[in-house]
Amino acid sequence: MANVLRMSDLPLAGKRVMIRADLNVPIRDGVILDDTRIRAFLPTARQALDAGAAVLVLSHLGRPKEGAFDADASLAPVAARLGDLLGCPVPCLADWLDGADVAPGTIALGENVRFNVGEKKNDDALARRMAGLCDVFVMDAFGTAHRAEASTHGVAKFAPAACAGPLLVAELDALNTALAAPKRPLVAIVGGAKVSSKLAVLTHLLPQVDRLIVGGGIANTFLVAAGHDVGRSLFEPDLVDTARDLLAQAQQLGRPIPLPKRVVVAPEIGDTVPAAVKDVDAVDADEMILDVDAGFARELGDIIKGAGTVVWNGPLGVFEYPAFAEGTRLLAQAVADSPAYSICGGGETLAAIAKFGIADRVSYISTGGGAFLEVLEGKTLPAVAVLEQRAANT
Repeated sequence: MANVLRMSDLPLAGKRVMIRADLNVPIRDGVILDDTRIRAFLPTARQALDAGAAVLVLSHLGRPKEGAFDADASLAPVAARLGDLLGCPVPCLADWLDGADVAPGTIALGENVRFNVGEKKNDDALARRMAGLCDVFVMDAFGTAHRAEASTHGVAKFAPAACAGPLLVAELDALNTALAAPKRPLVAIVGGAKVSSKLAVLTHLLPQVDRLIVGGGIANTFLVAAGHDVGRSLFEPDLVDTARDLLAQAQQLGRPIPLPKRVVVAPEIGDTVPAAVKDVDAVDADEMILDVDAGFARELGDIIKGAGTVVWNGPLGVFEYPAFAEGTRLLAQAVADSPAYSICGGGETLAAIAKFGIADRVSYISTGGGAFLEVLEGKTLPAVAVLEQRAANT
């Protein structure tokens, strides 16, 4: 666990407490489509309110242009939903940077931090203005902890006190359990479309894990590196040599990266296209590999069954379509059935977990995408690093 102050370590009664949350939820025409992140924030909000703090919550929403109000990126619907869930009024403050009038024991939501010029560039002047509005800054947004921005990093430098909120602490504890002192064997599943987006993860994890499993478009690049023709499948020609090196390295370490002998193919992606299961060497020039066959997925399941720790980021195939979902379904089921400590993160992984109904059988579901990947790459998250520095100087 990172050496940071926790919100629970500090007296909050009567204090102005600024909490950077991740309330970046999908909204269409003013309607929230999924309030999972808002619900995840409720314990933090209640803890601060119960302690008697005057709570100002900050978050971003989408990618609006800095320096102008954008109604489509307004947090007003989020404030309304947060108020409904907390059972108390949560005003959305448009001009909070000029001063937020929040009484102890009440809560308000500041309008989208990305409306402010200098937010993305971590401008010190903006961060100082934010810091002047609080006695305690609480970083509770793991999903943005990999970004050094004014509301995630800069304000933590200048606030009178800076600490980690319960959600951020839980994420760091879970990742520490999975990576710093894992119960062996440690199995990492890295799927998704492109090797390029996960190359640093694969390179960093390979020497550390007991088995590395690759899936999706990433696996196609590894199949080409192993000498197979993948037809029109998504793969990255520029990274075939890199994949070949990783395969060789895994072999030398005595823990080879498993690749499928049979795959599910189709001429295109869709609900009604004809899918076929073929030997990996029988893929036609006009076909795409869109999933692994059930037999290979069960082999992977056996590896997972014997694991002590499982880290999962990315699906095995295009699981959104029934014809190409079986590999990821069987993988998800294996993770759910395994007695291992399991931590899963990334948008597609969370969608697969929801689709196959295994959320209550995963040890920890990470709320972060990019932040989760950067921890898997061995990087220190900027927003956590500044909290560590502040803790060291107290």
